[in-house]
Amino acid sequence: FTICHKLFFILCSDQGCSLTSLYRMSCIKPQTIAAAQKTYFTKVHELPNISPLVSSVEETPEPIPTTVKGTIPTWIHGSLLRNGPGKFEFGNQHYNHWFDGMALMHRFQIEDGQVMYRSRFLRSDSYKQNSERNRIIVSEFGTLALPDPCKNFFQRFLSRFEMIKPTDNASVNFVKYKGDYYVSTETNYMHRVDPDTLESKQKVDWSKFIAVNGATAHPHFDPDGTAYNMGNSYRNKGAFYNIIRVPPERDGPEDNLEGAKILCSIAPRDKSKPSYYHSFGMSENYVVFIEQPIKMDLFKIVTGRLRGKSLNEGVYWDPNQETTFHLIDKQTGKEMPVKYHAKALSTFHQINAFEQDGFLMLDMCCSDDGQAINNFLVQNLRQSGEALDEMYNTMSRPLPRRFVLPLNISSETPLEQNLNTRPDSTATAVCRTKNQVFCTFEDLHGEDLKDYGGLEFPHINYARYNTKPYRYYYGCGFRHLVGDSLIKMDLESKKFKVWRQPDLYPSEPVFIPSPNAEKEDDGVILSVIITPVKDKSTFLLVLDAKTFEELGRAEVPVNIPYGFHGVFNSSA
Repeated sequence: FTICHKLFFILCSDQGCSLTSLYRMSCIKPQTIAAAQKTYFTKVHELPNISPLVSSVEETPEPIPTTVKGTIPTWIHGSLLRNGPGKFEFGNQHYNHWFDGMALMHRFQIEDGQVMYRSRFLRSDSYKQNSERNRIIVSEFGTLALPDPCKNFFQRFLSRFEMIKPTDNASVNFVKYKGDYYVSTETNYMHRVDPDTLESKQKVDWSKFIAVNGATAHPHFDPDGTAYNMGNSYRNKGAFYNIIRVPPERDGPEDNLEGAKILCSIAPRDKSKPSYYHSFGMSENYVVFIEQPIKMDLFKIVTGRLRGKSLNEGVYWDPNQETTFHLIDKQTGKEMPVKYHAKALSTFHQINAFEQDGFLMLDMCCSDDGQAINNFLVQNLRQSGEALDEMYNTMSRPLPRRFVLPLNISSETPLEQNLNTRPDSTATAVCRTKNQVFCTFEDLHGEDLKDYGGLEFPHINYARYNTKPYRYYYGCGFRHLVGDSLIKMDLESKKFKVWRQPDLYPSEPVFIPSPNAEKEDDGVILSVIITPVKDKSTFLLVLDAKTFEELGRAEVPVNIPYGFHGVFNSSA
């Protein structure tokens, strides 16, 4: 199980629950679910130290040339935009969690077989305030900002009763709404940025347009450009999950999120302890929300500053609760009455979802254990020797799996028998009641994938195959705490191709289709490769997506920390 993402959320005091009601609800014991847990762990020894991959670096605001080795196809025109943490301390104060580091944006501009590189720290309010005081002013997911030492004792005491303010440190991903690029985290703040210069242009607050307290950094898109996302809201009666729709059209040059609407609101199983989610699934007609048993204890979060605890202290794994799949009709905005259940699992990224023959196939990377969320402390990532091995070996591995959800459930549907009639599928879907189906998954891999530590950061040929039947997906193998290989999986044969070299750690693979592509895998894979053993030895790797052979690389004479997500901005 590997998490390479920033978990974050915010409770606004004017919409939050009362502390008394939250406390009463937090005392409810979760229902025990009798379900057999099959958790896959690894047993590796002598993992190399990767502390340079989670260390602060300098920005490179002006474009610099790279050294190209091999051949980068001349038909590639555009920029790979990447995001992730790049600064882990201010003054003598250090961030505790990997996800807390200040956002550092990267641009690899590819034209005529050559590559230029630049990077820039996001000039968020968090970054500017921290820099001005040379200490941590704004709390992050795993780091609680200390009271201002310039205040007197009474003022510092009163500050304990203040709500933790949301960060605008948008370090997770680049996202696109109405033709504009934003960097995003999971609070209510995004920043519109210039994709060429990486300069921050505008701070945008989701809550100024719709009643949500944040949104994921992984929206989905219809072919016409309509964007879908999810975000929580916190009201007097507790938390709600919200499906968001953003139209593709702009009403003017200053338009950003105007016209955004809440398509549907879903009540959590326990409104005082909603589930954490990093992303969601989407097919042609449905948004699929996965309510997983990674829980957020709102009472602990709201009282965190009073207790001297950071936000991550309120996030926990409850293996006694089932996972629930909610389907929302994209046209009507109505939640389907049938709920699909599975054993406790944790998921951060979906691969694809599509409808076929009365079934919805939901493919995602998931683990049977979600306790690793708080393992990604900076001090843990910088460990070495037996301590590093022990932490890795106690984390459940993420594996690609498919759930098959029958769509045509009615009062005539038979109970207690497998409804999955798809040939060669081992997934099951059994109707418990007329509105409840219990599902088990099928593996989207062979046993040999486990030798590579499972797979995360999945990517497909999104433009042509998102919400459609597909054959190939790409991702990172995780035989370390970060990705250490690139993998291409063939769903027909369950066989895969691998790119892996010693002491090299690749980022999330990004697929770019070739001009006039006919086959699904006609194109290239881009990935940023970094190493902890040699200074300033980063390079942009270009693989033939079909053969998975290296075509070329562009060497960049800078250090880059291990990042999270990115997109390709085509200029063709």
